[in-house]
Amino acid sequence: MANKEQVPLSGDDLDWIQLRQDLGPHVEIETTREKLERKIKENPLVPIGCLATTAALTAGLYNFRTGNRKMSQLMMRTRIGAQGFTVLALIVGVVYTYGDKK
Repeated sequence: MANKEQVPLSGDDLDWIQLRQDLGPHVEIETTREKLERKIKENPLVPIGCLATTAALTAGLYNFRTGNRKMSQLMMRTRIGAQGFTVLALIVGVVYTYGDKK
């Protein structure tokens, strides 16, 4: 470690450091909760789809455990539909957000 070489840097290489110092305390850091709230507001259909998927899965597993095979199959098919809805909501949200940024 004693053989460290000093590498000369031009002023252009350090522009980002100056920019960060200039922005300093003005940069707001988003907490995890704030980020989650922002994402839910941007695309509210995704959490609805996730909740529907979870509810269908839970009901399907409960019916499977109690031996109600017909309802269990119906709930598993419902779960697939809810997952499809969630994926579609994700895709629509991404396309919508991408369109807003242009």
